[in-house]
Amino acid sequence: MADLILFGPPGAGKGTQAQFIVERLGVPQISTGDMLRAAVKAGTSLGLAAKKIMDAGGLVSDEIVLGLVRERLSDPDCASGFILDGFPRTIPQAEALMALLGELGRSIDHVISLDVESREIVARLSGRRACSSCGKGYHVIYDPPRAAGVCDVCGADLMQRDDDREETVLNRLSVYESQTSPLKTFFENRGLLRHVAGNGSIQDIQSQICRIVDGRTSGDHS
Repeated sequence: MADLILFGPPGAGKGTQAQFIVERLGVPQISTGDMLRAAVKAGTSLGLAAKKIMDAGGLVSDEIVLGLVRERLSDPDCASGFILDGFPRTIPQAEALMALLGELGRSIDHVISLDVESREIVARLSGRRACSSCGKGYHVIYDPPRAAGVCDVCGADLMQRDDDREETVLNRLSVYESQTSPLKTFFENRGLLRHVAGNGSIQDIQSQICRIVDGRTSGDHS
């Protein structure tokens, strides 16, 4: 069994690595956003409560989210483990999660933190471009078009999403760091935090993750 939490800043490749862990371990990736949407769609009591709050423009309470987590972890596909993505976001959520898992006779095995330098994240995200017509994606450094600013496929102009502008990326990174730093300390103090250097190739990162989930290292390295 492997019960995991995955942290990673925007642009760290968290989605790619989460999918790798899902395939390697055969465990589900659990996103609170996905759980909320599924509960609302299914019309469960928690889903209806969450919908009422969201329709009013409010934030769904920790109590409801934890209730959804409890329900999700009772599903058969979680018997061998899970990857929590996007939760917990606060220390009270982390404390409540640990208590909930204790009630279920489970515990977190590893909290994997994909660590990527801010300048690398900025280069990855601010270099992205997309065709304004056909939507094909490019990167000015890693996957440039044949002619600067022009789509290879249809000849339309390339555009940069507002989310990928450098100042926006830096702001997103600042928010991420301010939110997750206390959580990293929380889990590090419990001997659960595993640092994975996210600057290498996808294969390098996956090798580090394999050593952690296969129990070949504590994973607590820079």
